[in-house]
Amino acid sequence: MNSVSGTHSVRFQAEPINLKNAQVQKLVKIVLGLMAVTLVIPVALIILTLLQKGSPAISWQFLTTFPSNGMTAGGIFPALLGTVWLVAISLLASVPLGVAAAIYLSEYAPQDHWLTRVINLATINLAGVPSIVHALFGLGAFVAFFRLGTSILAASLTLAVMTLPVVIVASWESLQSVPQAFREACWNMGATRWQTIWHVVLPNALTGILTGIILQVSRAAGETAPIMFTGAAFFLPFLPSGIMDQTMALALHLFTISTQVPGVPEEIPFGVALVLFGIVLVVNAFSIWLRMYLRSKKKW
Repeated sequence: MNSVSGTHSVRFQAEPINLKNAQVQKLVKIVLGLMAVTLVIPVALIILTLLQKGSPAISWQFLTTFPSNGMTAGGIFPALLGTVWLVAISLLASVPLGVAAAIYLSEYAPQDHWLTRVINLATINLAGVPSIVHALFGLGAFVAFFRLGTSILAASLTLAVMTLPVVIVASWESLQSVPQAFREACWNMGATRWQTIWHVVLPNALTGILTGIILQVSRAAGETAPIMFTGAAFFLPFLPSGIMDQTMALALHLFTISTQVPGVPEEIPFGVALVLFGIVLVVNAFSIWLRMYLRSKKKW
């Protein structure tokens, strides 16, 4: 028995190559963990800095009053409302067009056709265009050519063009993730292609489409250059009465009081940044909850 046990212990003893692989695996795990922590640390520092320096400025009065004393005091209500205007209208303009383009590319367009390749190339190139170029495009196209003037509508359409690739790509990937068997089952039951898309494919792709929409909200809310030339104002003593008026926006207001207005108390710019960050955080948190809820309803 002892000889057998000794044989087994030798037979199943780890080889040097196994010990070396285990050490490499442990080292890779530590390196990847450190990289993950490195990504979290800057975000945590930003949040702590904003909370420390911006929270003294946050109050109900700060959120509901106009800037005063040359924008060195008062609140941010016009900029907050203007940001909501810009983001909402850009969503109305870009989401239907982006989802429709994704449906065409995923469900109708032949994959090897020249038109499909042109659309994909245009989408990729549009995503890589700097925001200042989008601003100049919006100035030339919407403000001058279509004669919309410097208005909420012109600025929102510029934001819509800028964020359109995000919606298209996220929607297309989500549509592609729906199993082909779902489509074939509907076709075998006599459903048309559009009925299959509307009743089966789109509901199952909704979580990914929402991801693209939320990414658009986050980017549109924080952009400055595209709205600076097309519809946002440094300061307005009144609220816009319609989409053809100019408006203030949080991102531009933050830039203005941080670089153009002397004598602004330190807590005001940090307070504006904290509000802007909070809006993005709330929208992302809501989207995560909604995606988890919708995903729990899936049967696959």
